[in-house]
Amino acid sequence: MWTDAKAEVGEASGSRASIRRRVLNSLLLCAGDMGYLDKYMQDKLFVLQLAVSGLRGVTRVILANNPLSGALILAALFWASPWQGLLGTLGVLVSTLTAVIMGQDSTEVSGGLHGFNGMLVSLLMGVFSSAGDWYWWLVVPACLGSATCVFLYSGLSSLLDRWDLPVSVFPFNITILLYLLCTGPNNPYFPHHTVMPPGALEPNDTKLLTVEVTRGIFLGVGQIFACGALGPSLLIVGAVLLYSPLLAVHALLGSAVGTLAGLSVAVRHDSLYSGLLGFNGALGCMAVGGLFFTFTWRTHLFAIASAFLSAYADIALSNLLGTVGLPACSWAATLTSTLMLLLTGSLATYRIPVGQVMAPEHNLRSRTQWEAGNTAERESTDVLTFI
Repeated sequence: MWTDAKAEVGEASGSRASIRRRVLNSLLLCAGDMGYLDKYMQDKLFVLQLAVSGLRGVTRVILANNPLSGALILAALFWASPWQGLLGTLGVLVSTLTAVIMGQDSTEVSGGLHGFNGMLVSLLMGVFSSAGDWYWWLVVPACLGSATCVFLYSGLSSLLDRWDLPVSVFPFNITILLYLLCTGPNNPYFPHHTVMPPGALEPNDTKLLTVEVTRGIFLGVGQIFACGALGPSLLIVGAVLLYSPLLAVHALLGSAVGTLAGLSVAVRHDSLYSGLLGFNGALGCMAVGGLFFTFTWRTHLFAIASAFLSAYADIALSNLLGTVGLPACSWAATLTSTLMLLLTGSLATYRIPVGQVMAPEHNLRSRTQWEAGNTAERESTDVLTFI
């Protein structure tokens, strides 16, 4: 009887362990780059391939590459504002279709590399528009701006490839500034809000709300998609966590660094509370902390430095461009990350070629295997030399 009871307990614990393994394997299939999905979609309908490419393009905005994460981010955008979600979806689809029509590299198209700039342009046009939601005429410049990003991406890639640099969001930053300069705040068809510099002082602005500052750190990740609501921002953090826990940690760390940088120069408190001072720091920290560099304690410190530099550069550019009512967008993080990728010295040895960039955990595992292989090769060489 006692033996039977022990056997039943053993079987129960074995079945629970089996269930846990299945759940873990399922989660692992949904995490990372999901490269197996591209092979599965090769002979599927064009509409399905376009959907997967579009979802990958959505996550490219936040330096990820996972279609399930893209679906979560789209859900977050529709949750925050159905109009913004619609504009973002339109932008990523138009830019991806434009790349297909132009005959761009199929690997780049399927990887979403031609979709994320168009999405950002459409989102920011909606955010800065003072005509309100569901202003359908805005669809026209959103489509044109999204298509323009493909031309800029194609042209800049041939230039930046010489130094093995990513095009990143240069097309978005260029296109949105051109659009805002062309239209102006009082345009009869496409009016937009002017931007106040973060360094502008406010009367009696001395008390700081700790809860709001903490909330602003999470909003800083959401502001990468121009999302200023807490719930959707947390869902966006969850989407990044699904792709890469390491990337999610660096996103929050970079946003916190950006907030700290804002506090150190006494910016307006609403810039802190809204997360607007956190998103450039988040992008700068993510780019270095495991994405374009293999994660080590050195590159981790390097990522924090990148976040600080991105945040301070963003404050400076925002104060400069804010004098003429224009936003600094993500120029600070883009320029800082590009500068970091051009650095030489010991940190350059951890640099990952742009064409080989994958999830940070995969990058770390690949480097570990490469170093182990090199060590084994050196040992075998030493043995042969000794013989």
